[in-house]
Amino acid sequence: MPTPRTRWTIGEERDDGRWFAPSAERNGEPILAVLRRVLPPAGKVLEIGSGTGQHAAKFAAALPRLEWQPAEADPGFLRSIELWTRFSGATNILPPMTFDVQSQPWPITAADAIVCINVLHVAPWAVAGALFQGARLILPVRGPVILYGPYRRADRATAPSNDQFDAALRAHDARWGLRAMEDVSDVAAAAGFILDEITEMPANNLTLVFRHTHALSPPPS
Repeated sequence: MPTPRTRWTIGEERDDGRWFAPSAERNGEPILAVLRRVLPPAGKVLEIGSGTGQHAAKFAAALPRLEWQPAEADPGFLRSIELWTRFSGATNILPPMTFDVQSQPWPITAADAIVCINVLHVAPWAVAGALFQGARLILPVRGPVILYGPYRRADRATAPSNDQFDAALRAHDARWGLRAMEDVSDVAAAAGFILDEITEMPANNLTLVFRHTHALSPPPS
């Protein structure tokens, strides 16, 4: 059973076993419009923080040439992801994996893109650094890391409602909160990524596209 944390942030469980997040229903199409532009035409996409599985089901069905790898830190959601996969009818979704971003090496050695939706503000700040440090080991040059969620810009919330959301997050867990886009860009740069694109999204959210800038140096002989 998902933890109180994920119940608080995700949604509710339906009678058929699928978890349902209203926000995932609302933001699916706007996010998909960005993914169509920035994802490679084919290859493997690692989705970090798949949650209910709604996004994996929607995006994989719409992008059949991509192989979709759902990954979720809370094993209580794996069944929901499997049920949403079955419900979608998509055949390009791999079995979901339990995935802790901060536990390295990651259980996946290569991907062509990473998608991470509504994760950084409901996780300790160290997760941001771990995300990019792990991504640099599995992505090709120009491989994208695509982040979606509410952010601060120049240390200001993008709307009063985001200020209220930030306060609620921090009251629930002092390690959480809206992240400054500039701070995320700094930890990305430390791992060899540049912020390539910023897209304004509905409900005062942003989609940030980072790209891997260079190949890893070979290990010393």
